[in-house]
Amino acid sequence: MPDRRRRTVRDLRRTNRSVLLRRLYFDGPLSRQDLARETGLSPASVSNVVGELIEAGLVAEAGSVESDGGRPRVLLKVAAGFGHLVGVDVGETRVMVELFDLDLTQLAKADLPLGDGGHDDRAVARHILAGLADVIGRASVDPSTIIGVGVGVPGVVEHRAAEGGTEAVVHCQTIGWDGVPLERMLREGTGLPLFVDNGATALGQAEMWFGAGRGHRNAVVALIGSGVGSAVMIDGSPYRGAAGSAGEWGHTTSRVGGVPCRCGSLGCLEAYVGAAALLERYRAAGGPAGADEETALAGLLDDPSPAAAELRADVAEHLGAGVADLVNLFSPEKIIIGGWAGLLLGGRMLDRIVDATARYALRQPFAQTSVEPCHLGPEAVAVGAATLPLAHLLDAGGEPAAPPAPPVQPSAGRVARREYINGTRGRPAGSR
Repeated sequence: MPDRRRRTVRDLRRTNRSVLLRRLYFDGPLSRQDLARETGLSPASVSNVVGELIEAGLVAEAGSVESDGGRPRVLLKVAAGFGHLVGVDVGETRVMVELFDLDLTQLAKADLPLGDGGHDDRAVARHILAGLADVIGRASVDPSTIIGVGVGVPGVVEHRAAEGGTEAVVHCQTIGWDGVPLERMLREGTGLPLFVDNGATALGQAEMWFGAGRGHRNAVVALIGSGVGSAVMIDGSPYRGAAGSAGEWGHTTSRVGGVPCRCGSLGCLEAYVGAAALLERYRAAGGPAGADEETALAGLLDDPSPAAAELRADVAEHLGAGVADLVNLFSPEKIIIGGWAGLLLGGRMLDRIVDATARYALRQPFAQTSVEPCHLGPEAVAVGAATLPLAHLLDAGGEPAAPPAPPVQPSAGRVARREYINGTRGRPAGSR
């Protein structure tokens, strides 16, 4: 019974910290009075928790505002410099590694082409670790301040039981990965906390928090690059399905018995609107060979030839029909089109795509849905990956998943933060 009571008190404390941190992160700066009113916590609870968070360095004062007849109210915000986040996008042709502060301001970036090794799993792991070392060194960041490394990958991410918890295993037929223990491979080169998830799911979380989905609860975020995927956001959270594979929109059937898809099936949506397949058709119709995908797709969209115009009409029709499937299945408030290819297609052809959607979708749910490009740009998967450790930090009330790798000669000014991250609340004598 005493143990249960202690756990209950600890859980309540963590919950209160999480509630306040989330409100400050997404809606701050706010005063203590604002926090008590908006969260329903008592002024005493708010004061105690805020005091802990300020002492830990996770919350800082952000000026003051006049109050009605009383003393000015001190405003509070999450301290952007408390720690750092890393987001990794394992893409079709490159691995992108980006380092952010807690405000998700980019501090450093490493862009590593996959080269001839393609998606060889060991090569990808080496690229991620090399990029991690690069951004840490380039930004002169103390590793003890890194809250976690989020990794967005194609395919299905399975979290299997492992010694001490779980580990992420990746299945992706289109790149030849069948049960790749990516998290275990990365742990051979880093002790930093790792968070591995599907790249479209990570993008979806970022768009719901900071982009086109902000203020909405139900949306589908479509990721169109060389391949095609989606994140189905229901009541603000990603729907994963029983096996964690929900959202594989690119491998729904667009045409029965249609063209082969690289997943091994026939007629998948990805085989008609994914950039890799689309550009293969463009080259077969006389388009230029040898250009990189982004240049080639931009060329297709500008090409005045009848063959290019026919191809553009075909992709608008298939993509519109695919978006209509999302409307009919999920009836979301928004469908958000992202990914580098999705942004190019949406930027030039959004009206045609929406017109095709209207032809294939049921009228009533279509009337309640808007279709628009994502707001976070072509590198949104890396931003989304960085939200994975950020989400854990907020959910855990400011306590990271695991201690980071021991820093090399940490500066004295980092000691309080390191003790906090490692779970010890004490601060150096004389510090404030």
